[in-house]
Amino acid sequence: MTRDDFILATALVLFAAFVLGWLSCWLIGRLTRPGRADLAALPRLTQELHEAERSRDAAIDEAKQREATLHERLAFSGTELANARTALSEAAQEIEELRAYIDQHLRKPR
Repeated sequence: MTRDDFILATALVLFAAFVLGWLSCWLIGRLTRPGRADLAALPRLTQELHEAERSRDAAIDEAKQREATLHERLAFSGTELANARTALSEAAQEIEELRAYIDQHLRKPR
């Protein structure tokens, strides 16, 4: 094989590799390209996505509002519970004072 034949064979091999690469790239691009139906559905899909995001945001806001309301109710209930405990302890103390008073007056000789 002469030098010229070697150069020609190398050039043909490189050209064949280039053509094969170009064809495979074209074929992959052709197979993976979205169709016209997919492209036509994009505006509808984006609209649905925006509506879903709005719904999600509204649900998050509502959940935060409910959580704040529940925290307020819990704080109010805690205050009522503390007041009730205070009133109960005062009533227990008053009962003990009345018992002591009654015992003192009943044990007194007449």
